[in-house]
Amino acid sequence: MSFRSLNDILTISKENNKPFWRVILEDDMEERLVSEEESLEKMNRLYMAMKDADAAYDDKLKSAGGLVGGDGAKMERALREGKVLSGSFIGAVISKALKMGESNACMKKIVAAPTAGSCGVIPAVLISYEEQYGASMQRMVEAMYVAAGIGEVIAARAFLSGAAGGCQAEIGSASAMAAGALAYLNGGDEESIAHAAAMALKNLLGLVCDTVGGLVEVPCVKRNAIGAVNAIACADMAVAGIRSQIPPDEVIDAMREVGEALPKTLRETGEGGLAATPTGREIKKNIHNL
Repeated sequence: MSFRSLNDILTISKENNKPFWRVILEDDMEERLVSEEESLEKMNRLYMAMKDADAAYDDKLKSAGGLVGGDGAKMERALREGKVLSGSFIGAVISKALKMGESNACMKKIVAAPTAGSCGVIPAVLISYEEQYGASMQRMVEAMYVAAGIGEVIAARAFLSGAAGGCQAEIGSASAMAAGALAYLNGGDEESIAHAAAMALKNLLGLVCDTVGGLVEVPCVKRNAIGAVNAIACADMAVAGIRSQIPPDEVIDAMREVGEALPKTLRETGEGGLAATPTGREIKKNIHNL
C-alpha cells in the first residue's frame, strides 16, 4: 500500500466518487498485483481469523507471567447478570477486547491488528457490531479495509509499535482504526471516518508503554478495553457531525512527535511507569524467579 495521508484517500474518494474502503481495496490490488476477488478473499480470511480467535477463548488459561486470564469471562458473566452500566453493546465490546488480549498473552492464535499487544480493539468492536446489528459479511469486510487504510497512513507517518512510540502507537492506532471502521458501519461519510480516527488517536495521545515485568500482560490487556470503548465514543461523535479541530493527518504527526519525545523507560522496556512501581518491581522479580 502506498498512502501516506488520510487527506489523499479522501481526495481520491471524492474525485472518483468511490467509498473510502474501495480506494483501499483498489490500492491493495495494485500494490500486490492481485484481483479484486483475491484481495476480498484475503480480507475475509483475516476477519474470519478474528472471529475464530474470539470463539476459541479459554477462560481457564493463564498467561506465562500468571498476571492475566479469565477476566473476559468475568465481564461477560457480569453482563449476563445485568451488573454493568455500559449496556449490551459496550459491555460485549469490553468483554471481547479483554478476551482477545488474554488470548494473546496466553500464546493463542490472534490477528495482530495492528500489533499483537493491541489485538483486541478492532475485533471487539467489529464482531460485536456484526452480532448485535446483523451486518452482512460484505459490510464487515469493507469496514476492515477502512481500518487497514487508516493503519497504513499511521504506519507511514508515525509508527505502530510500543517500542518506537509508546502504547499510543499500539492501542492508540488500533483505536483510531476501529473508530473509522465503526463510523463507516454506522453510516458516516469519508470525512466522518477520518475524524473518528483523529479523535480516537487524540484521546490516547501520550499513552506510555510500561509493561510490567516486560510482558505484554499488564496493563496491556485492559488497555485493549479502553481503546475499544474510546473507538465507539469517537465514531459516535464523528457520525453526529463533530470534528477534530486539528486535521487528522496532523494528529498522526503529533503522535509521532510525542512518541519520539518519550523516554526509553516508557517505550516497552519495562523500566518506567507502572513497571517501576514497588508492586511492578516485585512482580518482575517473582516472574524471573519462576
